[in-house]
Amino acid sequence: MAPTTPAGDSWRPLGLVLVAALGFSGALAYGSLRVRTPHRPETAHAERPIQVADGGFVSSDTCRACHPGQYASWHRSYHRTMTAVATPTSVLASFDRVRVDQVNGRPMFLERRGDELWAEIDEPDWDGQGDAPPRIRRQVVLTTGSHHQQIYWYATGHGRLLGQLPAIQLAAERRWVPRRSAVMHPPDVPLVSESGSWNGICVQCHTTNGRPEFSTPFGAENLFVQTIDTRAVEFGIACESCHGPANEHVAANRSPLRRYGLHLTRTPDPTIVEPRRLDVHRSSEVCGQCHGLWEYYDEAAERQANSEGLPYRPGDQLTKTRFIVQPTSNLDSPTLKRLLKEDPNFVSDIFWKDGMVRATGREYNGLIDSPCYKNAVEGARTLSCMSCHAMHKPSGDPRALDSWADDQLKSEALGNDACLQCHGSLRDTVTAHTRHRADSVGSSCYNCHMPHTTYGLLKTIRSHQINSPSVQATLDTGRPNACNLCHLDKTLEWTSRYLDQWYRIPPPPALGSDERSVAASILVLFRGDGGQRAIIAQALGWAPAQQTAGTDWMAPFLSLLLTDPYDAVRYIAGRSLKTLPGYESFPYDFVASPDQRIVMRRRALDAWRDGGSAPGHRGEAALLFNPDGTFIAEQVTRLSAQRNNRRVFYRE
Repeated sequence: MAPTTPAGDSWRPLGLVLVAALGFSGALAYGSLRVRTPHRPETAHAERPIQVADGGFVSSDTCRACHPGQYASWHRSYHRTMTAVATPTSVLASFDRVRVDQVNGRPMFLERRGDELWAEIDEPDWDGQGDAPPRIRRQVVLTTGSHHQQIYWYATGHGRLLGQLPAIQLAAERRWVPRRSAVMHPPDVPLVSESGSWNGICVQCHTTNGRPEFSTPFGAENLFVQTIDTRAVEFGIACESCHGPANEHVAANRSPLRRYGLHLTRTPDPTIVEPRRLDVHRSSEVCGQCHGLWEYYDEAAERQANSEGLPYRPGDQLTKTRFIVQPTSNLDSPTLKRLLKEDPNFVSDIFWKDGMVRATGREYNGLIDSPCYKNAVEGARTLSCMSCHAMHKPSGDPRALDSWADDQLKSEALGNDACLQCHGSLRDTVTAHTRHRADSVGSSCYNCHMPHTTYGLLKTIRSHQINSPSVQATLDTGRPNACNLCHLDKTLEWTSRYLDQWYRIPPPPALGSDERSVAASILVLFRGDGGQRAIIAQALGWAPAQQTAGTDWMAPFLSLLLTDPYDAVRYIAGRSLKTLPGYESFPYDFVASPDQRIVMRRRALDAWRDGGSAPGHRGEAALLFNPDGTFIAEQVTRLSAQRNNRRVFYRE
């Protein structure tokens, strides 16, 4: 969906109207204004949330003077750009008179006016009066994200209330896609307006000490009758999100004698929090304040956070001020019962049936259910976020900042050393433990104990709950196991047999005929829900799995997903298809019309047949192939009819 330049009378930017009205001299004056936008103090921006360093906070600019190295690595991180003021340099997308057609409505027009960014869209808060929603022109004032996607927020004109553009920018492709197409959203459920979502929800974790400041609770009444004065200490996740308010620290360390004394004696500074010096539980809670699923204990707590910001400060015990959702331990708690009464899908949209996290952004919930965390008895051997991640690039890390920023992993955590720092006895016996070659993907601790079973942002990520492969867990929860996410061409019976032989993991009492005869990945692809199908679509494009299972049989199955009802599944399937030999340049657009998608699917299947139809896997019943390479039609028809069509809406 390449952006196009608007033409005709339907798009007359204000600047062009002024030029026409004022003539040549006016055009010169307007041009000079475009390159000299006067600076406005933050408090003068009445149309959007503002940054105000108060309440003991000082902002990252103050930290920079004494901590330039740490500031530099943070400045390159995606934590910093999680929220930013929308400017020509902060946006990933072009706003130079761009038309975007596929926005689940009439086209969106984008325009740059000097350093301001403007959009013309259908009114998302239309009351239904008239034949069509009115068109509105609004200034885009804030962005969310820059790593995988970027979301754009505009000033509604009602205090600091923000609305969201109907399309987002995908970072890798630099393309616009409809907002609903970028999330796991039920295809038959209408979109709701996102007006107020940034003010009431995003501000809590995507800024430093954000304060919604709604006159009444968010969602309690019409937004446009509320008073909304949203503000934050700083946009993005900045220094004081992890180190706490720094005003006392700055004041105390104006004395050079104090600074040098602390440096020479290696004495911790009590005026600031250093997460690495906290015990493993408190240090992980610093991350868990955002990378965890939580809820207020009561309305009084929500009202306090609304006006003062969340009360948690680094070093505090997280559960003292918020309820951490953990279905394995607090499913019967009054708070979780209340949440389930309000939304029966609250747990199932985020967790697998056994309580393991399935939606990204809740890594802390997975960590605290991991045996390496909850069963550890020594602090030095307790898994924490900082066992693997570094919020500032370590001085000895040879990688470029861009490489480090991708996952903010320590260099030693890129491979098995992440686990061997505690499980050192396995270092010289890896093959005996894994039953795979030491240099193979099957000997990766991550691949076996942190498989890609968590979904978010049009991709899967590794589960942050450490566990071991289990066929029984797959049967109980529907979650693909690590063995079959690599051995995509094998059945659950095959996996069960090897887990029993190698690790004495008892096989399930009984497997169905399909589980004994059809590859586990194929069963999920046909019978799974939208989230499960997304996991398999991603696995089919994963290089280690392709290396293990071969690729000549994968194209027809990915082709079937090109017409999946879920936009996100189609996107992942199209991306994975292009990793296969011969499909690198295959033309596919996951948001094309249904008829066009059917044509693309047929072309993909035709290309596969023309290429020999899985010459290495013909006749493999587990992959539903006849000896001539064609599908076993009755099997495909039967399994397709078993698809789980439950509505899946991940809270990403």
